[in-house]
Amino acid sequence: MHAPRSLGCLSPLALISAVLTGLVLVILQVTSGSTMFSPGPLNAQVGAPAGGVSSHAEIGKDCGQCHPAPWSGQTMAERCLACHTDVQAALQDASSMHRVLAQNESTACQNCHTEHHGAAAGLTVMDTLDFPHDVTGFALSGHPSHADRSPFTCADCHTDSVSSFSQDTCTACHRKLDSAYSDAHLQTFGADCLACHDGGDRYGDFDHNLVNYPLEGAHQQAACAACHPNARAISDLQNTPADCQSCHLAEDAHEGRFGLQCESCHTPTTWEEASFDHSLSAFPLDGAHVDVDCQECHADQVFEGTPHACAACHADPAYHAGLFADQACQDCHTTSAWRPARYDGPHTFPMNHGEENNTCADCHQPNLTTWTCYTCHEQAEITRKHQEEVSGDFNDCLRCHATGEKDEAEGGD
Repeated sequence: MHAPRSLGCLSPLALISAVLTGLVLVILQVTSGSTMFSPGPLNAQVGAPAGGVSSHAEIGKDCGQCHPAPWSGQTMAERCLACHTDVQAALQDASSMHRVLAQNESTACQNCHTEHHGAAAGLTVMDTLDFPHDVTGFALSGHPSHADRSPFTCADCHTDSVSSFSQDTCTACHRKLDSAYSDAHLQTFGADCLACHDGGDRYGDFDHNLVNYPLEGAHQQAACAACHPNARAISDLQNTPADCQSCHLAEDAHEGRFGLQCESCHTPTTWEEASFDHSLSAFPLDGAHVDVDCQECHADQVFEGTPHACAACHADPAYHAGLFADQACQDCHTTSAWRPARYDGPHTFPMNHGEENNTCADCHQPNLTTWTCYTCHEQAEITRKHQEEVSGDFNDCLRCHATGEKDEAEGGD
């Protein structure tokens, strides 16, 4: 292989050609004002003078007006602001779109304002696919296209200019999609759409389970406005109380007598079906009391102060004939059932007489002040036998049989 030739090895003709070529390029650069390197002509649109010129085309030969030299330490955006002082003032206005876009460090003038596309080409190109709309506070992720799948354009929302926006546009567009829902939404939450919507939020498929108050039972069917009345901003929605009484206090049939811990008895499934743990009260329920409806003991929704005495609910039956003035029902009765009852107090006749598990009614009919033996003993047979052996009142058995024993009286049965 041959080694490459050094400059000293070039022929005189080659050296002369190289020098001439360089000289021609320098002359062209000087005479054309660097336009030989330009990718295309500048815009010739005439406007208010900025930096002493009325159009970019007037500075077409002075590239340095917009393109600073690498060693200058300036950026192209700084060169733009040197002429466009009105934009520089807008950067100080918090409501200006230029100010909003400038807060995004990756945003430069040339992202929206392009050049070298010809004298009549537009200077502002804002492609919705590339424009960093999210830095304005409203992303376009929720607005990829119209209902007919056609893509949105800037003019669809910015009807006057790209630097202005009216929320009336939201109302007009969404009414075309669903006028009934839109009108109801406006009435409930107001017309300041941007107070809640940032373009990337969830709409009809909002998942309430992702927040601190998952919806269960009947709450899943509740309208948003039922829990978020007069909400006008995200903060209003987030600060909605999560306690029961904030929504249901007006429905409290207990009138506050049970406090505000509604969830102790109620569930979101239905307000009417409630379960109260009576074992936590001063009157635990057992036996048949467990199945008694609350209203049977707590008439008129009165709970606190309900008497515990049996007689408060159970009137003294006529069968007792007023014998138990102290109304100590529990001495004979249990909560398992009102009958059968068992009496263990003093009694003139042995209660172990006859069969086991005798009841009061076996002997005392029709009430406790009367008694008969003929519930168990055949009256006709007893009368026949006693007439043969003794005389007297055969209904007064205790006269001869005080303890119930047969041998207490001669010939007794």
